Amino acid sequence: MATVEEPVVLELDDIQNGAIHPRPSPYVGAYIVLRIDDRRAGRELLRRLIPALADATSPMDPSHQAWVSAGLSFQGLEALGVPQDSLDSFPLAFQQGMAARAAELGDVGDSAPENWEKPFGTPDVHVGLSALSPDTARLEPVLARARTAFEELSGVTAIWHLDCHVLPTEKEAFGFRDGISHPAIEGSGIPGSNPQEKPLKAGEFLLGYENERHELSPMPRPEVLGKNGTYVAFRKLHQRVAAFRQYLKANSSSPEEEDFLAAKMMGRWQSGAPLALCPMRDDPELGADPKLNNDFLYKNDPQGLKTPAGSHIRRLNPRDSDISGFARFHRMIRRGTSYGPMLPPGVIEDDGAERGLAFVFVGANLERQFEFVQSEWMNKGQFFHGPAGDKDPIAGANSGSDHFTIPQQPIRRRLQGLPAFVVTRGGEYFFVPGLRALHWLADLET
Repeated sequence: MATVEEPVVLELDDIQNGAIHPRPSPYVGAYIVLRIDDRRAGRELLRRLIPALADATSPMDPSHQAWVSAGLSFQGLEALGVPQDSLDSFPLAFQQGMAARAAELGDVGDSAPENWEKPFGTPDVHVGLSALSPDTARLEPVLARARTAFEELSGVTAIWHLDCHVLPTEKEAFGFRDGISHPAIEGSGIPGSNPQEKPLKAGEFLLGYENERHELSPMPRPEVLGKNGTYVAFRKLHQRVAAFRQYLKANSSSPEEEDFLAAKMMGRWQSGAPLALCPMRDDPELGADPKLNNDFLYKNDPQGLKTPAGSHIRRLNPRDSDISGFARFHRMIRRGTSYGPMLPPGVIEDDGAERGLAFVFVGANLERQFEFVQSEWMNKGQFFHGPAGDKDPIAGANSGSDHFTIPQQPIRRRLQGLPAFVVTRGGEYFFVPGLRALHWLADLET
């Protein structure tokens, strides 16, 4: 007799809404970094902050579309006075922090930590706050509640701030529609954007639940600290839009070919329409339809004649492609939020403006999810049996001498001399605790 699995029951009233909820679209938001100079002030910060944090109940309720989330770096947990045996129970990658893992992540050259925007890469990054809302009117009240928690609190200082937004077109700086893909999570009540993808085990995104390997991910001690928490890899990514447009123009003979080349590199047309469904020409109506623009797999395109296996979106989510390993072991929630002004259409000279994405990757296992995807899928080609030297043509750690292969018949096309179109400005790993864990941290007496 077949075994019937019990439905997963998530403790949604303990999970921070921002941990699993897709960002609204359109959106406005802000990221804030705080430094704790006095552990008692840090604990008072948490006591003040907890009422401002939304839980994950009623995820589809429109009133839950604006929220604030809070995460703590390893240095932040130390600053709060978390006991050493608890600190030692966190995974090594989190303890070391993103800057220490830069070489494995491809953060070299201009993206190396010595070139990062401060305070990233320093021991001062302790608390990360994010606030997201569909509009400014709903953002201000939730952001004001968070500010009240730390303003005029001696011993806690706001040391970094970034506003983010999206245009009505929902396009990021390179011109592509963004925020299309989101996985379904068992027990969350949040539908995925690809109806052909089975919901993922909650343990891929939340600690204390079974994951795709039918096991529990390692959880920090005590249980009240780890249960319902998750990890976030935050990265500020500068986009070299002028360089991207110059490269397309130099390797094309017409504006139409530039659009086609860009689509091959991304795996989607700029409208959001996937090459998997419209490989030869754009379909803006399809690209704008959230019920259709992520409804595809790759099994009917094993050679990548429609969507190159080395394209950006196929690397980050190979779906049912023939790859080494299991794609579902490396799925994570990816949320990009834009910052800075758009470079006007047609301009190919850099105007010096700072623009790009504040990217958040959410998962229960930093090494198996974010770090694996960053190092193996984004910056290598062996996993899909492709050219070993090829990297992600959009976001990979290209150096000006790298390649991108476009399968086509009778002879493949190979782009040469790819520079880095994305530069890491900074980043950090954060632990996003459940609400009960935040109370436990606020009540520490060490």
